[in-house]
Amino acid sequence: MKSELKKTLIPLILMIILDLGGYYYVGGSENFGAGLNAYLGLIFVCGLLLGPYGAFGATVGNAICDAIRGYSIETMLISALVTFGSSYLSYMLWYEPFHKKSKIITPRLINTHYLFKFLFLLLLSGAIYAMLTKILFIITYPRITANEFIFYRYFLNYTNFGFIFGVIGIWISRKINFIHTPKLSNRKLNKKLYGIIGLLLIISIVTIIIVDLTSDIASHHILMFETMIILILLYSYFTKPMTSKIHQINFTSILEKMMDSFLIVTLIIVIVAMTISENSNFGYLLIQYIPVPNTDAFVILLIFADALSLFFFIPSLILLRYVEHKVVKPTISFSKIKDFIKKGEKIESHGLIKLYSDYIHEKNEIGLLARSYTDLIKHNNHYIENIHKIESEKERIKAELEIAEKIQKASWPTEKMDEEDLSVFGFSKPAKEVGGDFYDYYEIDDEHVAVVIGDASGKGVPAALLSTITQATMKLILKTEKDPAKALYTLNNQLCENNTEMMFITLWLGIFNKKTNKLTFSNAGHNPPIIYQNKEFKFLNTDTGIVLGIMEDYEFVKEETDVAKGLVLYTDGITDANNHDEELYGEDRLIEFLNSRKLDQKIISQLMNDIDKFSQNEEQFDDMTLLVLEKHD
Repeated sequence: MKSELKKTLIPLILMIILDLGGYYYVGGSENFGAGLNAYLGLIFVCGLLLGPYGAFGATVGNAICDAIRGYSIETMLISALVTFGSSYLSYMLWYEPFHKKSKIITPRLINTHYLFKFLFLLLLSGAIYAMLTKILFIITYPRITANEFIFYRYFLNYTNFGFIFGVIGIWISRKINFIHTPKLSNRKLNKKLYGIIGLLLIISIVTIIIVDLTSDIASHHILMFETMIILILLYSYFTKPMTSKIHQINFTSILEKMMDSFLIVTLIIVIVAMTISENSNFGYLLIQYIPVPNTDAFVILLIFADALSLFFFIPSLILLRYVEHKVVKPTISFSKIKDFIKKGEKIESHGLIKLYSDYIHEKNEIGLLARSYTDLIKHNNHYIENIHKIESEKERIKAELEIAEKIQKASWPTEKMDEEDLSVFGFSKPAKEVGGDFYDYYEIDDEHVAVVIGDASGKGVPAALLSTITQATMKLILKTEKDPAKALYTLNNQLCENNTEMMFITLWLGIFNKKTNKLTFSNAGHNPPIIYQNKEFKFLNTDTGIVLGIMEDYEFVKEETDVAKGLVLYTDGITDANNHDEELYGEDRLIEFLNSRKLDQKIISQLMNDIDKFSQNEEQFDDMTLLVLEKHD
């Protein structure tokens, strides 16, 4: 309610200020539209921006001023109907589409279409107001019937100040959003009926203006009849339900900014031209050569000023229209590509052909942009197709890797070996789905237990294949060969065959004799084992040998040792684990950890936790494997 009251009072107060202010400024002597009457521009803009509330406020304000000026009640009543009708008409027509493709928006001059609409409504409502006001004064004040310039007085004041106040009002309302928008009606729209009313209204207005300009003044009865016809048609049209959807614009486009600059210059020219016509010596000089009374010379001067303004307005508007159609419109069309873009999907090119077909053959920057967009869409769609293929292939590889991971883990021992004299257990954590590390332990026969750990070069699938082949081949060799050095010799020669990629693997092989408690072993380039001797863990001093798969017929060294309490085997992924400071976990920290713990199956999880704590959740970059042989007391 407060908002509607404001929308009524503000036009009312402004109307009184401008109407009476202008009236008393000239000594209260100029009536019937003579001189500059800025208040007439409020009639148009108040209805356009504030709808029925603004039109009503302007009408009441104008009626109060008419009463103070001394007009009769009859004149004031008809004047109020004319004022409200011309004001409210601009509001009604603004929210009607002029053609099917035009969108209904709140009053804004965002392009030339809405500027033309604004100017058309201004001229139409100004013509209606000026024509009916002239008829009104001819009827109620017969003594001024000889004055032919009343229509032009009101029309020029209405349109000039309506243009100035309208543009400024639209700019202000854009900033503070002080606009009344219509609510959509639930009534069914009879387009045919209101189309006929609108057509009859336009025909009546044009006919009356033409007849009035080309013939002598008609009788008062005919003039009254013409007035009643116009008012009846006008107010009948006001019953039309508003059913058009209003689109909201929440940004200022480049074209609207261009329109702002164009209108600023136009306003300056119009105001300067009006000022010159009213006050300058040039105006008084021109009056001397115009055969009209001094009270009406202002009309000629204002027409002259408007003509001067049009010298800028029309060429500039043509240029703006050209830029809109040749630059802005194509750019807006190109921006509609966003409606066709969906993440991870091809751009629907068939729909975009319609957007670019009008411009793609133009030999200018717009044509170049259209062709570039078309090429971009083709490349994008081709890229998306490849991405989809890659994603499908990636899913297939992922599924295969999951199977490979299960196969590889199934090849490792799953249960702890628990004998009377010893226990063997291990753990491996690949850096990827599959890795190049492996460990194994099993009984060769009733007397011997094989203990194996290996680390293939590289990571991922190639390393996993090499380690799996090595593990399987090692098992076959140990069925007939219990000498670890000779077993490595045979394994090495087999891996060297057809090794075109020059991949290699480090391996430590030990065979524990349960009867003698002796451990015979041989090393092929692997990290030295950690053995418990003299009440502490330390590295066992052994021959390192060379890695498998590089050099054939290499003679590996067979060594032997007693296992007093236990033996720990590991891959370099354990000692090479690093933290954020790129500091390695290292061999010393591993020995220190083992000496501070009891050698049982819990030691594996404890060591992994210690490494995680040290690395501070740094990403694992190498496979980690641990194998423990525990000798019972």
